[in-house]
Amino acid sequence: MVNYLRIKICCISSIAEAQMAVKYGANAVGLVSAMPSGPGVIPDDRIAEIVPHIPPGVDSVLLTCARDEQTIVAQQRRFGVNTLQLVDNVDEETLKEVRAALPGIGLVRVIHVTGPEAIDDALRFGPLVDGLLLDSGNPKAAVRVLGGTGRVHDWAISRAIVEKSPVPVYLAGGLRPENVADAVRQVRPYGIDVCSGVRVDWKLNEARLAEFVRSAREAQRSVDMIKETPQR
Repeated sequence: MVNYLRIKICCISSIAEAQMAVKYGANAVGLVSAMPSGPGVIPDDRIAEIVPHIPPGVDSVLLTCARDEQTIVAQQRRFGVNTLQLVDNVDEETLKEVRAALPGIGLVRVIHVTGPEAIDDALRFGPLVDGLLLDSGNPKAAVRVLGGTGRVHDWAISRAIVEKSPVPVYLAGGLRPENVADAVRQVRPYGIDVCSGVRVDWKLNEARLAEFVRSAREAQRSVDMIKETPQR
């Protein structure tokens, strides 16, 4: 059975970047709202401007650091995105409240892979959301780091999460054209997420984007071929 690797291009900053991401096969585009640290944040009015230009069939994903139900729900209703990526430590009760308030809206809970405890976190939160995204931040830092680090975390832990998770898992954290094939082959995620790895001078770079998508898709095909090869 051939699996279709989903690709999310994050830190979109303009309509033109969203259109470029879609042109090269993005299944989702990420829009970063206010964060305590990190790159990629754009003003609320620009998020509202971009969302209507994301075509049907492509997920519009709002990255939010809010941890309370009221703020999260208000953000979704303002922007009209079809998916929320919760990048901070949103607890189980809040996830249930958001789910009840926003039926039909996709919920992705970020798990920051700082150590083996991430496996327990994934199993704890997985049943409450539609997907997990594994990143390389540190919510416990004095100034919370919630993504966009450009750092690779321990893919062995990520692979363990993929194998055990009850929901689809996206891999993020330091991915770029030069390493995405290895990431796909080693972790075997449902999808991948990239921000800085396809940018030059913080602008989405067409050549790097094309190479990233090509490398990722080729790696997924090689994984599928291995799965389909009969064992002797």
